[in-house]
Amino acid sequence: MNRARTEERTGFQIGAPYGPTYDLQTDFVMVYGVGPDMPDRIRQWADRGYVVHLMTGVSWGSYQDYLNGRVDGREHWDEAQMNRYGETIIHGTSKDIPYMVPTIAFTEFLTNRIKQAVDAGVEAIHLEEPEFWVEGGYSQAFRREWLLYYNEPWIAPHESVDAQFRSAKLKAYLYTRCLDRLCSALKEYAMITYNRHLRFYVPTHSLINYTQWRIVSPESWLLDLPTIDGYIAQIWTGTSRTPNVYEGKRKERTFETAFLEYGVMQELVRGTNRRMWFLHDPIEDDPKHTWRDYRENYLKTVVASLLHPQISHYEVAPWPSRIFEGKYPKEDGDGREGIPDHYATLLLNVMHTLGDMQQEKIQFHGEDCMIGVLLSDTAMYQRNVPGTSESETSFKYDGTVVESAQGSEFRDLLDWSPFYGLTLPLLKHGMTVRPVQLENIRRFPAYLDDYRVLVLSYEFMKPESPDIHNAIADWVRNGGILIYVGDGRDPFHSVRAWWNQGKRVYATPAEHLFGCLGLNADAAEGIYPIGQGIAGHLRLDPSLCAKTMEGADRLRRMVADAIAALGDHSLQWSPKNYFLLHRGPYVIAAVLDESVGAEPLVLNGMYVNLFDPKLSVTEQIEISPGENALLYDLNSVPVAEEPSVIGASSRIEQIPSNQAGFSFIAKGPQRVQAVACIRSKTKPASVRLEQSGAETEITFAWHEQSRTLHLQYPNHPDGVRITLLFS
Repeated sequence: MNRARTEERTGFQIGAPYGPTYDLQTDFVMVYGVGPDMPDRIRQWADRGYVVHLMTGVSWGSYQDYLNGRVDGREHWDEAQMNRYGETIIHGTSKDIPYMVPTIAFTEFLTNRIKQAVDAGVEAIHLEEPEFWVEGGYSQAFRREWLLYYNEPWIAPHESVDAQFRSAKLKAYLYTRCLDRLCSALKEYAMITYNRHLRFYVPTHSLINYTQWRIVSPESWLLDLPTIDGYIAQIWTGTSRTPNVYEGKRKERTFETAFLEYGVMQELVRGTNRRMWFLHDPIEDDPKHTWRDYRENYLKTVVASLLHPQISHYEVAPWPSRIFEGKYPKEDGDGREGIPDHYATLLLNVMHTLGDMQQEKIQFHGEDCMIGVLLSDTAMYQRNVPGTSESETSFKYDGTVVESAQGSEFRDLLDWSPFYGLTLPLLKHGMTVRPVQLENIRRFPAYLDDYRVLVLSYEFMKPESPDIHNAIADWVRNGGILIYVGDGRDPFHSVRAWWNQGKRVYATPAEHLFGCLGLNADAAEGIYPIGQGIAGHLRLDPSLCAKTMEGADRLRRMVADAIAALGDHSLQWSPKNYFLLHRGPYVIAAVLDESVGAEPLVLNGMYVNLFDPKLSVTEQIEISPGENALLYDLNSVPVAEEPSVIGASSRIEQIPSNQAGFSFIAKGPQRVQAVACIRSKTKPASVRLEQSGAETEITFAWHEQSRTLHLQYPNHPDGVRITLLFS
């Protein structure tokens, strides 16, 4: 657990000055906001040993000087996002912080404002949440941008599906342009002024969440910008508990949704050199939940993220001050309370374990089939259906998705059942389902090589290039299985696009895909051999695969039959109710409810339970449906000659051993009780703790069979020295 902070494996964001009660001892910290006190906050955190980054909002913020004309003498309220009723779209519960149309002028304002962070010496800048609401697209600034981009007069997005689609595409372009100009200018400024390479990252919700919440963001567009160095996947309980529908039942499915969200973010950067941090939040923006609720859902998101082993960097918390100093409702509803001691200790156990997830040995257990479900940025473009949806008058955002009281049509829109209909029926039966970024097929020639089975529908998204179909067809002919699900009834098939312009006269993009596969456009439902591969056609609205058990079963049968028809014994349809992964010595497990069985997963061996605040050792763990686990497998690592810390709720800075014993420094936030589990070939004679020059002997528990030592001690950000004496 001993590593250099320059590895930047773990970090957190904070808008407050340094505070000892939320000094998490990660590798880096993202100081939030570019206000007058920003340079001082940067200095404070740097003085505590952190690598310091800056994070600031790119679509909203305290930009009143710009809006009210105090920057350049012109008011810029016409650049605030506006809905069709002339209402400014405001961020959260604020009154004067709008979401912005990212004009050239706004981009220049942000560039000049962020220069002071470069001057203050930050090593990287995070431009958070480039977001344009589906309801937006009516402000004067947006109308001007439309004319410049399309060279035609603005058309109200609600007037046609074509106008809605084109409006959303322009929104994605505008934030791409903004980020490219801003990052290019500041990278040049840092290089010329300080001879320093400045890195830029974009903290963003997943494509899945933005689509479901009806927000447009660049997402994969940013892969085409060399100025962007990576992303933070802003996935947490607040996004993943958004209800969805499976086999007709609408409810929160935090683990499954988080699994898909983290999956699409892993796929976004797979095959690139872009950095990706996965975010977790031990609470969330909604302050109405109890600590038990926060804990249960937090652990689900942690496990869901760890099941994507290509990512091993994490933002362990946003706003830790609200976690360790905030108060939330008691279980009995009688008042509010601060974080329970056991949860604070558990959180630090997990946060420091996350820093050790970069492991070479990766092994899934019981996995016979990984299934990719193709997903495009254009799914964000189809989240209003003019003339058929009441959503234009019923959706407001106040920090959470608000449900309409206007009937099932709008609820269906929020549920986004077409996507969940293609994923949850397979995921719930233990298949490793990963959303696959459709646009990356065009960007990276070998992008599909890791997959044998793909599921696709154009009933809720569209391909932006015909080249994608040629690549998919070649992949099928070389032994892949493609299952296409759709009935051709999506009104967005009629938008002006490559499949219906010029010499191409296809009614839907699926017709062009079928032609590339050598199939007739009206091919009957069934399975077709294509070269060495298989194409399956399921004539069904994909939302019915979510809304009905029959639809879910039809999708599963089609996938199973296609796998059987391929006849490759290395590829099997083997339903199960769990996921189980080894990452080096770490075991990550999740057992599904609503699955093929209700039996628990039982693991036998010798494990340290990293979700236990005491880091207890167990020889058997039983994981029931709906539960999950993070374990350290003691049997996978031989006992070394020298002791090693294998779990702790502190940052561990090891001191070279000597004949007197084994020592290390443990650092953590003040007022949090710490624990540590140490593997040792020999039981120590005594353990001593030194703090502020005073030394005391502390008690410990020894587990003979596992050769582990368990300690409890008070955390302190300045560190305590712990020494194991063996004589």
